[in-house]
Amino acid sequence: MEEVVFEAEIIEWRGPAPFLFAPVPDEHVGAIRHAAMTESYGWGVVPVAARVGETAFATSLFPREGTYLLPIKVAVQRSEAVGLGDRIMVRMRVGRLGA
Repeated sequence: MEEVVFEAEIIEWRGPAPFLFAPVPDEHVGAIRHAAMTESYGWGVVPVAARVGETAFATSLFPREGTYLLPIKVAVQRSEAVGLGDRIMVRMRVGRLGA
């Protein structure tokens, strides 16, 4: 899958930690679902390599209400000085970091 770039507002969702997420815009959901057919390891969870600012990290998208939520790890929040309500630019691709 090619890299997906989007801007999102960080939201809170009381699901699995870290509780802060960037919703993936609807326009990218179809491509992610297609790429996830070979990359997902079950339960609809999709591994991704992402970058916010200068911070690259590996995580998994969570399916939620017809889209996906990108967890914004505490380490990313700290290194990029971002939090709830902030708008961030995300660069992401389905797959594992370095793969």
